[in-house]
Amino acid sequence: MLKKLISSLKDCRVIKLGNYSYFVHPLSNGIPSIEPALLEELVEEVAEKSKMNFNKIVTVEAMGIPFATALSQKTGLPQTIIRKRQLGLPEEISVQQVTGYSESKLFINGIEKGDSIMFVDDVLSTGSTLRASLKAIGMIGAKVPEVWIIFNRGDEAPKIEKEFGVEIHSLLNVRVVEDRVLVQ
Repeated sequence: MLKKLISSLKDCRVIKLGNYSYFVHPLSNGIPSIEPALLEELVEEVAEKSKMNFNKIVTVEAMGIPFATALSQKTGLPQTIIRKRQLGLPEEISVQQVTGYSESKLFINGIEKGDSIMFVDDVLSTGSTLRASLKAIGMIGAKVPEVWIIFNRGDEAPKIEKEFGVEIHSLLNVRVVEDRVLVQ
């Protein structure tokens, strides 16, 4: 029942980045260190509830990587990382990312037409990273039957599900209130 994940939010710090209240957590920042037992709890939850109808796990650099790696090890499926640095490969696709606190480009390699992808990430807030990634993955001709998010902190999931025809699963729905993270 995600006891470790819920407990890990008790000591979570909240900082302001402009007008955005950003929470500092091991799974979204690597601060403090990510405990292996916490990752194991997440992976067990996803393995139990996922339809597992995919051939590749995809995440965005950087904080989705620990989650994706643990899932890859558990399932034996390869993972691909959408990167923040351009490599200039001929098949590389560029994606514009605008979050609640920054703007940048993402670069996709290693996803092919016909792939069935489980997309994972640490936090869903404004939905811009997920939308940009799903749009680009769709342009490649790959499908994303499932998205797994550790922390859903907004109201965008139902809109994105409808827009892209994808199932979004959140391990925890959270709200940032003043200097605390609350589980809903």
